[in-house]
Amino acid sequence: MSEYPAVARRMWRQLEPVHALLYFAPEAFEEAAALGFDTDSRWPSYFAWRTAPLGAAGPELVAATFYSFSPRMIARYVPAIWSTAAPGKILDARLRAVDRILTGLLRSGRVSDGQVAEAARLARQAAENASMAARPLAAANRDLPWPDAPHLALWHAITVLREHRGDGHLAALLTHDLEPCEALVSFAAIGAAPKSDFKGRGWTAQEWSAAHDRLAARGWIAPDGSPTERAREGRDEVERMTDRLAAGPWRALGRSRAERLAQLLNPLLGTISEAGLLPRHGTLGIGAVKVAYP
Repeated sequence: MSEYPAVARRMWRQLEPVHALLYFAPEAFEEAAALGFDTDSRWPSYFAWRTAPLGAAGPELVAATFYSFSPRMIARYVPAIWSTAAPGKILDARLRAVDRILTGLLRSGRVSDGQVAEAARLARQAAENASMAARPLAAANRDLPWPDAPHLALWHAITVLREHRGDGHLAALLTHDLEPCEALVSFAAIGAAPKSDFKGRGWTAQEWSAAHDRLAARGWIAPDGSPTERAREGRDEVERMTDRLAAGPWRALGRSRAERLAQLLNPLLGTISEAGLLPRHGTLGIGAVKVAYP
């Protein structure tokens, strides 16, 4: 079997924390507030930042591409976000936020300008060699102009690769007949993350229970509520398929260059961890990333 699915998984763990800074760093909330978004919750800016590459998308398109969020929750924010700011203005603010976040982190001096530029070149090579077939969020991001500044080009490439993997993950979930809420219930059932981590996805207790019952009828959940071997094997295969579908960019880049990119990113990950910008537990904690798609 090819080694590149394992490379893809390792690189996801390296890239995800860098991308996810946009959803948690105070600079991003400041830029969102300046646009007029309510920042008492992270969700208005989250949907704005992540959806803007698609243009002024409607709730059906966002629900389709984000998958694990309740369509009802998405409809609370989309299309209202476009009344607050147009996609182009959101994308400009997104880059300003990333510029401020990364500039602050890179002041630690752990990563030189030359290393950032090298990492940006490698990440861009991987992103430009990623197939965009059936990957709408990745394609929408890669359609955007490449930033000139190396640290912004690095983040942009990481975002393309992150969404490329995420789009493939949805294909894996569909292949294994896991509907949106079922995907979360099955993930929680095997103990990969607590149910509370998914409270923000907008599913009601009744919808969660119904998904639980459907999985139980399929033999994924035992009568005592514990996951069956079928559930564990099914979720393992979802992750293996996700890795296989994410392997293309890394196969094109080559193992040695992928390892070099990981090496270049390690000091930045250390700085992110020390800054405490991401949750320490749950689905986004550095070193304990369980699911790629918040």
